[in-house]
Amino acid sequence: MKPIMQLLHFSYHQVMSCLFPVAIFGTLFLSGVIDVPFIYRYDAILLILLAVQYLMYRSGLETRDEMKVICVFHIIGLLLEIYKVRMGSWSYPEPGFTKLLGVPLYSGFMYASVASFMCQVWRRLKMDMTGWPGLTSAGLLGGAIYLNFFTHHFIPDFRWWLTALVLIVFWKTWILFRVRTITYRMPLTLAFFIVGFFIWLAENIATFFNAWKYPDQHQGWQLVSFSKISSWFLLVIISVIIVAQLKHVKAGRKIHVK
Repeated sequence: MKPIMQLLHFSYHQVMSCLFPVAIFGTLFLSGVIDVPFIYRYDAILLILLAVQYLMYRSGLETRDEMKVICVFHIIGLLLEIYKVRMGSWSYPEPGFTKLLGVPLYSGFMYASVASFMCQVWRRLKMDMTGWPGLTSAGLLGGAIYLNFFTHHFIPDFRWWLTALVLIVFWKTWILFRVRTITYRMPLTLAFFIVGFFIWLAENIATFFNAWKYPDQHQGWQLVSFSKISSWFLLVIISVIIVAQLKHVKAGRKIHVK
């Protein structure tokens, strides 16, 4: 009976941590089958997601610090989207007033939803880490990963070298999380892969509902390339580095105040 209760408790907090991503995919689905009068679809999605974020903050489901992380990730994601669309990696073919250089502003929320999940699950499961390599190593690696998303269009793609560095830098790092009264742990790199895989699944759902299109999907929907899992694996690392550093700074601030 106890393992079942543990699983139910863990599942509940996972589901609650996914509220914003679920809101995004629900909005994408409904906006794809229901025509909203007098407003473009991309603009309607942005307004709905802004309203969801406001309600989550006002209800206490997200804290002020978590909102700051989400805003940072929205900007990081939007800049990457603008660049990738310009390079022809994918496109947003529908019209909209809230498009910047061909990219709808709501697109940044898809990256921010990853940060939202990270912040929520960290707080709900009282997560911590052992063997954290420190801001310098983690920050430089995160910066190199983000830069590679831009530079691989002009110079060789270093994603596999960066993946190897991830395994080296984080090989001693474990995630600790608490389910009721029991503390569990798993290697951080395994968590990177699991989250990256589920984001890839979500990406397939998003492209199916025409959130964006890859070049090979314009004639009809196709499964997103498995190689994208490695991209999300690396992007999740950037999310974890920022969220983990925020949590460490906040914890240090509380200790200092005490």
